[in-house]
Amino acid sequence: MKNVGVVGIGDMGSGLALNLIKQGFSVAGYDLLSARMDAFVAMGGIACAGSAEVGRHSEAVFVMVMNGDEAKEVIFGSASDYRAKAGGLVSTLSPGSIILLSATIKPIEAEQIADALIGTGVDLIDTPVSGGFPGAQGGTLTLMAAGSTQVLERATTVMEAVSQSIHHVGVTPGMGQTVKACLQSLIGSIFSATFEASVLAAKAGVSGEVLHEVVSTSSAGCVVANTALENIIERRFENTGSHIRTMYKDLTISMDVAREQGVPLFTAAVAMQLFQAGITKYPEGDNWSVTRISEDIVNARLATTAKAVITGPETS
Repeated sequence: MKNVGVVGIGDMGSGLALNLIKQGFSVAGYDLLSARMDAFVAMGGIACAGSAEVGRHSEAVFVMVMNGDEAKEVIFGSASDYRAKAGGLVSTLSPGSIILLSATIKPIEAEQIADALIGTGVDLIDTPVSGGFPGAQGGTLTLMAAGSTQVLERATTVMEAVSQSIHHVGVTPGMGQTVKACLQSLIGSIFSATFEASVLAAKAGVSGEVLHEVVSTSSAGCVVANTALENIIERRFENTGSHIRTMYKDLTISMDVAREQGVPLFTAAVAMQLFQAGITKYPEGDNWSVTRISEDIVNARLATTAKAVITGPETS
């Protein structure tokens, strides 16, 4: 399997494409934004006019879009009438080809996509990812793959090109998305606790440097908390590759799954509401923008590299 496609070449999809190209795959791709397409071509990709054209060039295609409707449109040509299979990838992929659903969507949407693919000869791996922008660009993503063992074996080299850890989490489509929902409930909760801890430290007179040093070397230290603190301290609230709308969407999925299962998620619910506040006030910001909600309430924020706590309104 040497011909691979990527639909959705944003922060995450561009990393998939880059690492596939580095591993010697011929990579066809499509994105709605021309700037992303230009960057994709510059890295050695084959630009396509739409998802159907990507399918003509590919034996396996990563679908890295924002939500379930977009995934259905990419795969079937229509979100509202996806069972009609009027276009999209399914209209051009050859039997035996594989769609790798790497977008994070609702589990039921992954199930619907799998049902609609029955009879097409095209296989599906439900495989959302974790690792964010650094993981995508570095080829070190964690994949939560649901699909038959045989299909996963056929896609192994493709998946290994973009991932450091591939977990076979089940054979039923939707199980990958369910595991991702559990993971995001945890990550969102860690984020929100870190945001609040940074504001508590600022108000109490602790410098950002001290807080980061202690957290990163303690049992609370992890990639999620450490990265969040680094961005907060340096006031990097945009263009870090972790847009707030993605985490907010993921948390709403986690809450939907919890509701369907009858499981209370107390901490994740608070995290989701904090992200709701963040995306309302800072719709173009990244995850770390949520911190600014609490900072505004107490009128304090961590300094950058200087050992001083900053109080008063932020001017930039």
